[in-house]
Amino acid sequence: MIELTKLNDTKLTVNAEIIELVEETPNTVVTLTTGRKLIVKESREEITELVISYKRAIYTTDL
Repeated sequence: MIELTKLNDTKLTVNAEIIELVEETPNTVVTLTTGRKLIVKESREEITELVISYKRAIYTTDL
């Protein structure tokens, strides 16, 4: 899960596994596999980094 911010400063937590598309038009629009679209403050690059960090955290094992 990653935390994003709506344009009205409301925080929301999104399942990174169901993000289908992130585009800047000029607002950042996140399209989920469910068809729902979210307009958020974070840039496309920031969301990419959040998803990468999330995936590293869940797929890295500390033995």
